Amino acid sequence: MSDKMFSSPVFTLQAQQTIKDALVMMQTNFIKRIIIVNEKKPIGIVTERDINKFLENDKTRRALNEIPLREIMKRNLITITKGQTDHLEQCATRMITFKIGSIVVVDDDGNLAGITTQTDITRAFYDQYPGKYKVKDYMTVKAITCRDSDSLYFALELINKNEVSRLIVTDNMGRIKGVVTTNTFLTHSDYFKKSGKTRAYLLAEQQNNHVVSDLIGKEILTVEPDDDLATAARIMIENKISGIPVTNVQDVKIMGVVSKFDVVRAYGNVVPHAKLLEKYKTFR
Repeated sequence: MSDKMFSSPVFTLQAQQTIKDALVMMQTNFIKRIIIVNEKKPIGIVTERDINKFLENDKTRRALNEIPLREIMKRNLITITKGQTDHLEQCATRMITFKIGSIVVVDDDGNLAGITTQTDITRAFYDQYPGKYKVKDYMTVKAITCRDSDSLYFALELINKNEVSRLIVTDNMGRIKGVVTTNTFLTHSDYFKKSGKTRAYLLAEQQNNHVVSDLIGKEILTVEPDDDLATAARIMIENKISGIPVTNVQDVKIMGVVSKFDVVRAYGNVVPHAKLLEKYKTFR
């Protein structure tokens, strides 16, 4: 069992603080979610995707430092009490059931103790279960793609429309060129160099004519369908990414994508599969 089942302390803000405060904290600490607290009690959560979706639909045109987090935070927290012997298994089940990326960890008094994320479970999977499954067993065949020649605004619109965190980037021949994510836009934004009195935190005005290839790097991380799923998990952890394109060997064309959520699904199945094999071992 991995010693690090959840992160503590976790990054927190209060409900009256603003989207600007959240984005600065996310960028500074390389995180994607913040817990909203009232004293020591967790009362909500805000993710990078929540902010992106809110700003797409908000019609008030307020600046980011004028929008309090209480307007966008999710209040129905999925929690687990620390100290459970099957902590990661329970967290994986909750993530799969509710299709979420993290579980808030509380103590016996309901005070915030930490957070378990897909990253924690992905790390545990490659530590504990090498050789257990192949990438093709859990990869998602349907991958949302864009071309490297598409405009940045088109790519961002595609991310918002499909409610995804990443796009697989290909050339005109369908060959994989890289990945662009909401975090890619955030990292390249000049919002934090200004006063904050703007909503264009993902794209700067001078990027109107830029294309996707301007943001993606030259290094392409991919896996193949028959690769060990634990290897894919290790690559995601070591490179601090949440998904990897799955390609064929011949011409590096996209066959799907494998993500941390897919690894969580695999982790959630390991123990039930092992129990079934033990129960029916006389049939093997």
